[in-house]
Amino acid sequence: MTTLTAATRTKVLQRQGAAVALAVMVVVSWLTFPRFGSLDNLRDLALQGSFLAVIALGMTFVIITGGIDLSVGSLYALGGVLAAWGSQHGFLTALLLPLVVCGGIGLINGLLIARTNMAPFIVTLASLLFARGLLLAITDEGANTYQVVPDSAFVELGRGTVAGFGYPIFIAAALCVLGGAILNRTGFGQNVFATGGAEQSAILMGVPVARTKVLVYTMSGTLAGLAGALTAAYLQSGVTVIGVGTELDAIAVVVIGGTLLTGGMGTVLGTVIGVGLIKVIQNVINQIGTLDSNYQSVVSGVFLLIVVVLQRILRR
Repeated sequence: MTTLTAATRTKVLQRQGAAVALAVMVVVSWLTFPRFGSLDNLRDLALQGSFLAVIALGMTFVIITGGIDLSVGSLYALGGVLAAWGSQHGFLTALLLPLVVCGGIGLINGLLIARTNMAPFIVTLASLLFARGLLLAITDEGANTYQVVPDSAFVELGRGTVAGFGYPIFIAAALCVLGGAILNRTGFGQNVFATGGAEQSAILMGVPVARTKVLVYTMSGTLAGLAGALTAAYLQSGVTVIGVGTELDAIAVVVIGGTLLTGGMGTVLGTVIGVGLIKVIQNVINQIGTLDSNYQSVVSGVFLLIVVVLQRILRR
């Protein structure tokens, strides 16, 4: 009975630890900083978190398979620039161009990783450099900033609101609900878990491991491009300097949310909670005012290290 209780506690800590930390942070911040609980601040929190949540959703699938995708930050920036340029040619071009290009780069990542057994770290690092180089080539090394056509339907996609909450929030929420359903309710989702849990055993059982890897990396690239498009619509321009370090933020929130870096375990809900936790920490640091914004990275790094250490202890 004692062993069963200990196992249950371990499972609860693995799955709900981030949620408990988020709840504590929200309550403490609400009581400490009067502006934290204001509707405007909560709207800003949700909006800023929505872009990262879209990227982290794809990263969740990748990490559950036991992989990693370092290219999403550069694809995020590239998607924004392509969307801003495409807005000159209509709504569909602005939306579809970044999805096709970034999804295509993700597809190449998946094919190289799945068919040649190359290390995901190396493949996606090369894609990071390629996408960032392509971005600089398109913008003449950042000298040209493409503006989104004002008052266009594409701008509405990024700046439109429902009850004061931006469209990107609802898009991110819908994608996360869909992603959670795919991960937990479909055969593809089971293949994702099987690939990350024990790849060789999955192959022996007939799981299409190679196809699963190709699909998750394609999904990751496509979602990064979509996040870039939404950001461009919100900022009304293709900002070339965004996305630096975004891949690390995405990995951090996925791991903080309970997904194991070794693969085989994770949830979309945990990732959403991880996004919320990181954004609340960053918001609190901004609320303090006397701390430099660089402390956001320091706190995020310390928090990630603590979570990874706890994961290893709980797995034992």
